[in-house]
Amino acid sequence: MAKASHPLSETDSRIAAAMLASPRASWRTVGRVLDISERTVVRRAAPLFHDRTLRATAVRNPVWFPDLIPLALRVRCRPNQISAIAATLARRPDTIWVDILGGGDEICTILFLDGPDARNSLLLRDLPATPAVQSWTSHIFLRVFPAAFDWSGGLLTEAELTSLRPELPAPAAHPALQPLDHALITTLVEDGRASYTDLAHRADTTALTARRRLETLVGNQVVRLATEVDLARLGIRTEALLWITVAPGGLEETGRRLSRHPQVRFASATTGSANLLVAVAAADLNALYHFLSDTIGALPHVTTLEVTPILSGVKRTGLVRPGSL
Repeated sequence: MAKASHPLSETDSRIAAAMLASPRASWRTVGRVLDISERTVVRRAAPLFHDRTLRATAVRNPVWFPDLIPLALRVRCRPNQISAIAATLARRPDTIWVDILGGGDEICTILFLDGPDARNSLLLRDLPATPAVQSWTSHIFLRVFPAAFDWSGGLLTEAELTSLRPELPAPAAHPALQPLDHALITTLVEDGRASYTDLAHRADTTALTARRRLETLVGNQVVRLATEVDLARLGIRTEALLWITVAPGGLEETGRRLSRHPQVRFASATTGSANLLVAVAAADLNALYHFLSDTIGALPHVTTLEVTPILSGVKRTGLVRPGSL
């Protein structure tokens, strides 16, 4: 399990928040937006990336990769084996998130499975053959609401967020991906802040072409750039998954509204008894209560709600958390 970690300073927290909101922002841009010197940003940020407090990566958008099956699994396990099961899931290259939930007997994992054969192998062979697994339910993501990805932990103002957002080309109508795009994406998954020179080398192209193609990939939401950090170091100590049932006619509106909330890290329409999955990050239990009461309670189309607290995040955005295994 992850070890306790001390909170970041106010300056480091704001730099981390800028990296969360704009993972490839230049040090100069971060300094300008936060009103600190570029030298201070470099001096503070470089060690955070070096010791893996901050980790930059990227995630493919399944809409652009038809063979990918985005799936959430809720797995009930024997409590004395839950850490081992979570670690096994986290080591899989196709798991994106792995969280230990509730009373310590349930795991939620998000996977991008490489087609029906991979899905069937997991659900029909691997899970049934694991004695410690007692039961599971699967939920396919029908639509991910992207507004939640523009998340900064509430540490930045709207004006600062706007200044951090890069100007990207207008989305195109699903142009075909080029071979070099796949090489760029592979490199970004390994290091979301890889230089354009490194990207060009890996994709066998020029730095200028690498930059243009990356901007196109991000602008068309083919890939999502991401920065990961232990949220407790930002003073966020309560996380939960909400399994929400929404009247079908209100699913799009509800998903979009929640995805824009500053406490929502992720929101997706899903299959299953609940048709909306939302990941919430709050400062404490009181803040979570007010989110449920004031925000969820005010939504007209919500019919039922299940709240599952996250006890431990083992893997996030495809990255195993330091000290979690």
